[in-house]
Amino acid sequence: MAVYTVHQPPLKKYEAAPDPERFAFVRDGFSFWAFLFGPLWMLRHRMWLVLVGYIVLEVVMHVSLHLVGASTGGSVFATFMLALLVGMEAGTLRRFTLGRRRWRNLGTIVASDRETAERRFFDSWVRGDTLSPVPAAIVGTAEPPASRAAAAAPDVIGLFPQQPGAHR
Repeated sequence: MAVYTVHQPPLKKYEAAPDPERFAFVRDGFSFWAFLFGPLWMLRHRMWLVLVGYIVLEVVMHVSLHLVGASTGGSVFATFMLALLVGMEAGTLRRFTLGRRRWRNLGTIVASDRETAERRFFDSWVRGDTLSPVPAAIVGTAEPPASRAAAAAPDVIGLFPQQPGAHR
């Protein structure tokens, strides 16, 4: 199951309601394309500030490694680790960019793929339901842990249930 965050674009001057075609579903987790082609992936998603930060970080890293006298293998390893970091944090970088553009984060959807996530979101959106951070079926009940423990306390001591009238 994948986790997606749903982002609503700001309304244009002539819009009364948001256009569902413009909503963004950002998948949380590792992005293979961001790992493999980081700068091109950033350009594709129009993440200009992130791209500038990536280039500055890459240049500073290579200059620092050169000044320290690191080997070529060390430089390649550092570049690989930076690419791995970009791949792992691709969703966070996209959410950062959307937030800077004043897109509103509507919540989180858990689904097996993007199409199912979109269907779930728009089904609840049309009904007027508020989007919960994670569906209750996945998390369990919305009851706080303290009250669940208090409710279970009379029947269970440790992990062994105590029968009424049983000797200890």
